[in-house]
Amino acid sequence: MPTSTISYLWRDTGAPRDFRTGVSLHSHTNQSSETLDFLANFGNQYPVMRPLLTRLEQRAERVYGMRLDYAASYWTPPMTPRLAFDLETRQIEKLGLSAMVSISDHDNIKAPMLLRSVPSARQIPVSVEWSAPYGGVQSFHLGVHNLPSDRAVEWMATFAEFTANPSDTRLTEILVALHEEPNVLLVFNHPMWDLYLVGKEKHQFLVNEFLLKNGAWLHALELNGLRNWEENRAVRRLAEKWNMLLISGGDRHGVEPNANVNLTNAASFTEFVHEVRREKKSHVLFMPQYAEPWKHRILQSAMDIVRCYPEFPQGSRTWDERVYHPDANGIVRPLSELWPDGAAPRVMRWTIALVQMLGRGLVSGGLRMAWNDSDQLRLALGEQE
Repeated sequence: MPTSTISYLWRDTGAPRDFRTGVSLHSHTNQSSETLDFLANFGNQYPVMRPLLTRLEQRAERVYGMRLDYAASYWTPPMTPRLAFDLETRQIEKLGLSAMVSISDHDNIKAPMLLRSVPSARQIPVSVEWSAPYGGVQSFHLGVHNLPSDRAVEWMATFAEFTANPSDTRLTEILVALHEEPNVLLVFNHPMWDLYLVGKEKHQFLVNEFLLKNGAWLHALELNGLRNWEENRAVRRLAEKWNMLLISGGDRHGVEPNANVNLTNAASFTEFVHEVRREKKSHVLFMPQYAEPWKHRILQSAMDIVRCYPEFPQGSRTWDERVYHPDANGIVRPLSELWPDGAAPRVMRWTIALVQMLGRGLVSGGLRMAWNDSDQLRLALGEQE
C-alpha cells in the first residue's frame, strides 16, 4: 500500500529530525520557456482587461509593424541554473539536511546538463517537465526525473516527436517504456489544474480517463507548492481514489524557494527513486511560505518575474530581456531588442509599475490580510495524516 505522509514545518518544527536528506522536486530556471498564451485568454475571462490588451495589440501593429503572437511568444524565469540550484540547496541545508535538487524545466534538459559541469551540482539528475498532449484538447505536465544520462537526449527526441504527432496509444507506449527504466521517477504534476481551460468537468474526466489508461506506469501524483489548498486537497482525494502515492513539487518560477520538499533517508537520488517506486513511501514537508495567502504568493511570484536583478548575468536582469516575441521577420528575440527607442512603451511601464506597487509596503500588507485563506489552512491541517 502506498504510504504518503504530510507535515507542515510551521506546525511541527521537528518534522525533519528523523531524516537525513531533503529533496527539491520540480523547479524552473531561465532555460524554461513559459507560454504567454494565458494573456490571450485574459480578455475572455476578465472583460476589464480587453481594452488594455486591444490597445497593446493595435500599438504593436502600428509602431512595430507586427501583430502580437501570443502562441509564439514566451517568457523565462529570472534565475540561472546555478542560482536556482543554490537557492533550493540552501533552503534544505537550513533544515540540517543534505540536499538533492531535481530541476525540471519545460521540455528541455539544458539546466541539469549545464549544472553537471559545476562540482557541487555534478550529481544532479537529468529531469524535465514534459508537456504531453492528451485527448486532442489537453496536455498533461509530467515530471520525468532521473533520465539515464547516456540516453537523455534520445528520450528528449522521443518526447518532441510525440508532441509533434500525438496519439493516446503512443503516449501509453512511451510511459510504459519510461516505467521500464528502473531509475526513472514519473510524476503527474498538478493533475487537478485545468491549465488549458477546457472546463472543470471536462478536465476531471480527462484526468480520470488518463489515469485509467496510464496510472500503472506513473509513480506519484504531485502536491504542488504553487497551487492552492483546495486544489491540493482534490489531488489527495484523487490519490485515494486511484491508490497512488503523493509527492512534493514546488514548481518555483521566481526567486522564492520551493514551498514543499520531500524528506528521505536516501543517500542518492536513485536510492530516493527506489524508495518511491519500490517501497511506495513518501514524506512531504510543506515549508512556511505555503502558509502565506495563496493570492499574495502568486502576486509575489509575478513581481519576481518583472523585477530587475542587476546582479544577475546579462540577459536575465530586466523583464524585457526575459520575454521573447517574433520580430517582423519571424525571428524570436527578447523584447529589449524590439523597442525602437530602446525603452518599453509607456503603457507597459505603467502596468509593470502598478504590479510592483501592489507588492510593496502597506499595499502588500493590506492585500495579505484581504486575501487571508486561514480557513483553507485550518481545513488542510485538519486533514493531516
